[in-house]
Amino acid sequence: MQKAPRRVPSVLCALASTNHASNTVNAYRAPWWLPGGHAETLYPLTRKGVTPPYRRQRIDTPDGDFVDIDWLDTPSDDDAPLVLLFHGLEGSSRSHYARSLMRAVAARRWKGAVFHFRGCSGSPNRLSRAYHSGDSHEIDWALAWMRLNACDAPLFAVGVSLGGNALLKWLGEQETAAQQHLDAAAAVCPPLDLTLSGLNLGQGLNRIYTRHFLQTLIPKALEKAERFPGHFDRDRIRRAASLQDFDDAYTAPAHGFADVFDYWRRASAKPALGGIRLPTLLLNAANDPFVPLDALPTARDLGPGVGFECPPRGGHVGFLHGNWPGSLEWLPQRLLAHFDRQR
Repeated sequence: MQKAPRRVPSVLCALASTNHASNTVNAYRAPWWLPGGHAETLYPLTRKGVTPPYRRQRIDTPDGDFVDIDWLDTPSDDDAPLVLLFHGLEGSSRSHYARSLMRAVAARRWKGAVFHFRGCSGSPNRLSRAYHSGDSHEIDWALAWMRLNACDAPLFAVGVSLGGNALLKWLGEQETAAQQHLDAAAAVCPPLDLTLSGLNLGQGLNRIYTRHFLQTLIPKALEKAERFPGHFDRDRIRRAASLQDFDDAYTAPAHGFADVFDYWRRASAKPALGGIRLPTLLLNAANDPFVPLDALPTARDLGPGVGFECPPRGGHVGFLHGNWPGSLEWLPQRLLAHFDRQR
């Protein structure tokens, strides 16, 4: 079994972001009372706050499946921008980052929507496939559909973790054509190099995150195996003890990859970063337990559209700030400030 590479000193992360970082007066500062990447990842899950009102819309996909979109059901100005969120692995419109972002969008009287990847809205999708980290084709048709619904209003996209990787991959593949769909984009804590992140999540304390994901991933995949006999090895899915095992048993064969390492290599967004031309904020914390520092980009990896910010702390999509018990409002305000500059 391959091993994840040794973590490099955090100063290299700061150097990598120097030339490409967006100018911002509200750089992230973690609360002194919440030390460490694991605490900064897990504790924010207890600070979700209220779920904003949503209106659900189900739309058919080009291949005969369906997805559910939760629209922010609050008053908005007629010409207000639309902020679209692509969530992370097993996330939804009820995830802590989705709630905080959509609350901030509503406070501005903007429009907001959360695109649920297949099978993540609470209803099993129709096909044997589900979703994966590098599905830029799914991002492409979703953004084209959203562009029609946004009409002439600015359209901004945010991708978180898995959703961020898929969005960045699409942006790099599209290069200048991305501006036909979007006005600006942001990616928060994307894994970028799925091999490094996948192996990293199978080691040490990181296995607590793997066990959490597998609690829902395995039952969903077993349901697929039951509905589509002969497509998947149910015993291998049931025995999966890591994301590597699961992706090899289900994700790779379900989405046309030879094996887990073929999937991780071809689905990683890092090789596509150089093609990004659309104004894009890339935000990764240096102590993110999901993303080893070796996976983060250097200045040579980044296209001219990318502003890379790498605060030393923040965890994985945590970014809690303020006095006890802390608030999740820094991240949505940072994202909206980025979009403000593109209007």
